[in-house]
Amino acid sequence: MYYTIDFKNTTIRFKDEGKGTVVVLLHGYLESLEIWSEFSADLAERCRVVSIDLPGHGKSGVIENVHTMELLAKAVKSVMDHLNIDKYFMVGHSLGGYVALAYLGLFPECLSGFSLFHSHPLADSNETIENRKREIKLVKNGKKDLIYTVNIPKAFATDNLEKFSEQVDYAKEIAMDISEEGIIAVLNGMINRPDRSDILSRTSLPFLWILGGKDNYIPYEVIVKKVELPKQGKLITLENSGHMGFMEEKKKSLNAILGFLVR
Repeated sequence: MYYTIDFKNTTIRFKDEGKGTVVVLLHGYLESLEIWSEFSADLAERCRVVSIDLPGHGKSGVIENVHTMELLAKAVKSVMDHLNIDKYFMVGHSLGGYVALAYLGLFPECLSGFSLFHSHPLADSNETIENRKREIKLVKNGKKDLIYTVNIPKAFATDNLEKFSEQVDYAKEIAMDISEEGIIAVLNGMINRPDRSDILSRTSLPFLWILGGKDNYIPYEVIVKKVELPKQGKLITLENSGHMGFMEEKKKSLNAILGFLVR
């Protein structure tokens, strides 16, 4: 079922399905909760799944010119407070992982454990910041379509593009519906986010890190050398996935998440 709540003079949409252990799914940049649709339906057979449209994405409104990761985390917290759920697991895809790490900093007492799915704790590199600024300029010049027509196919492993052509088109449709203001706000927020490597390495919470062996956005060999896993951390590599493992290797991803939740 879909629901909405009011948050900071706008609307936040979320979906609540299934029963049991609660897991919160946070989507990535240029996505919405709909990106999880098949994955969340399978997960909801075993768990209670709350998936949320982050502000400026999907059916959730834009709040400010800059959507910091902390602001997005507070929007998520408002949904969970509305549901009267005080303990849960959190899975964040890409941008959603940045939000999950902000959540860890703000509300650690609410988390039973968390997973970064094709995400990491590092701040943006200078190169990434320049790329994001270029995207902001494109959006302001009315060329939003250039972003998702390039970014979405790049999110899949190159040798998976033909096999997952329907999923690529579906992801493009989701991205198409995101407002210019929403894109700019979250790009500004990602540019300004801090490095959270320390808070990740120090956490005592169970942590699952899922990476794609063929990720065009997060080079596997580079990132694993830069990030220190916490004591209760586990790394799972999806050898045949790019940046969209919950589609490219859905069964393996599902088993990894379920194994993490019930361990």
